[in-house]
Amino acid sequence: MERNLAMDLVRVTEAAALACGRWVGKGHKDAADEAATEAMRRTLDSIEFCGTVVIGEGEMDEAPMLYIGEKVGSGCAGAPEVDIAVDPLEGTNICAKGKTGAITTIALAPRGGFLHAPDMYMEKIAVGPEAHGCIDLNASPEENLKRVAQAKSCYVEDLTVVILDRPRHEKIVNEVRKAGARIHLISDGDVAPAIAATVLGSGVDMLMGIGGAPEGVLAAAALKCMGGDMQGRLVFMNREEKARARTMGIDDFDKVYTAEEMAQGDVVFAATGVTNGELLHGVRYMSGGAETHSIVMRSKSRTVRFIRAQHQFDYKPIY
Repeated sequence: MERNLAMDLVRVTEAAALACGRWVGKGHKDAADEAATEAMRRTLDSIEFCGTVVIGEGEMDEAPMLYIGEKVGSGCAGAPEVDIAVDPLEGTNICAKGKTGAITTIALAPRGGFLHAPDMYMEKIAVGPEAHGCIDLNASPEENLKRVAQAKSCYVEDLTVVILDRPRHEKIVNEVRKAGARIHLISDGDVAPAIAATVLGSGVDMLMGIGGAPEGVLAAAALKCMGGDMQGRLVFMNREEKARARTMGIDDFDKVYTAEEMAQGDVVFAATGVTNGELLHGVRYMSGGAETHSIVMRSKSRTVRFIRAQHQFDYKPIY
């Protein structure tokens, strides 16, 4: 994987954030998603690689998408061949309502590097580097909290767990509260909180619960780059989902995947904030331009960069 692809990825997420940022708080989630998708697709096609989208977005809610199998990149001779996992706007409802935590995100891996996760649910647990190797998806929330607290040399009461605010998580929420840990319930978007668990001072220690499987792969790519730890298991709602998983090469329906299994090889990850969150600041528009806040990382070197960029629209138009 070429190092300059990391900076190319930031241009992709910046373009998507600048495009959908105009829709923050306007109540039109599909319009925001479409703006991000088209900006991301256009920028991807300007990069000198041969890319294949293996984790796309939008199939569940029929939103516009970079579809699975789509070819992107300028594709010149000798260009690197890569697989792409993408969510042009993670947190479409967050963006539409002007709430915190919406991001644009993308990850690259060598061909065959990503788990081909169907657009369905995944049970997840994610932590930062200090608790690497301590989590077990088959253990109870209380047991995982004790292990993480011990690894971080703190009390369970000091830990903050991010959980999606959904009826399906009532049991987990009750168990975490009983154990004594603090909870931050979020309305949508669990990639950014998973990454935030790896960032010192973010206020997030763990992510627990059931969210989207494609988002799980994106989070795994980021956590691998930052030395964090994650486990995930697909959650099947019906026979059709199992049949679809089989067509994508998945036959062990109870398998617990590690971050390394979901994102293999030299992985590059990038994200740009659309609205303010624990991890990134949102897009800030000003006369003649805007400011963006992004993160980009590479697993091979474990280099993590936070990038604050100023964009001048007279010189770099955003359509």
